Amino acid sequence: MSYTVIIPARFASTRLPGKPLLDIVGKPMIQRVWEQAGQSTASGVVVATDHTGVEAACQQMGANVCMTRADHESGTDRLQEVVAKLGLTDEAIVVNVQGDEPLIPPALIEQVAANLAAHPDAGIATLAEPIKDAETVFNPNAVKVVRDRQGYALYFSRAPMPWCRDEWTQNAQVMVQQAPFLRHIGIYAYRVGFLHQFVNWSMGQLEQLEKLEQLRAMENGVRIHVDVAAVDMPAGVDTEADLSRVRNAIQGGAA
Repeated sequence: MSYTVIIPARFASTRLPGKPLLDIVGKPMIQRVWEQAGQSTASGVVVATDHTGVEAACQQMGANVCMTRADHESGTDRLQEVVAKLGLTDEAIVVNVQGDEPLIPPALIEQVAANLAAHPDAGIATLAEPIKDAETVFNPNAVKVVRDRQGYALYFSRAPMPWCRDEWTQNAQVMVQQAPFLRHIGIYAYRVGFLHQFVNWSMGQLEQLEKLEQLRAMENGVRIHVDVAAVDMPAGVDTEADLSRVRNAIQGGAA
């Protein structure tokens, strides 16, 4: 199995300006992500950015970097520009690793790529993890997913689902223990042909309501296979508190 990892790295961030270049124990964040991705079995790792400062940092650390337009509406659009520039075939598999995931386990990168390769009728593969607490179930920032018996996504939502009609009236924690709640993990493997289609589709009603890009694919009939993550996925960096947590974790591991 051959696949390419692409790491979108936007410089602009409302909560953490210049996020890709923020220092994490002596290395910029984008280098931490790139090094983790490089430990996977990917045939290549490419950083996609619209900022010359990120480009310079990638060149200094020896990373393959692709400059993209600054006006992309989504990370998926940015990925499509990169695969077009790389000249990848429609059948090729690419894994999107977010540029703010400096602790991403290489095993999850390999798992999602292998999952897509094993399901030729899917255009996308992604991962999820069991939800063990009621707070996460009701948190709209935690995206939930329900699957069919073959593991294909039936729907993604910010709302609690499945809705346990009887159990929720007893106790929310009882409901969590009795229902197969899954939290979506934002790592994707795509077939390149799907990416070329995606950029030509307008945003659907469900995507507009939920603000979830994967619903655009589902509204257009694309199958998404969802596997349960083989290892825990550490949280990414969205805030200063997240940044401190990651710094502490890396310092503790002497990485």
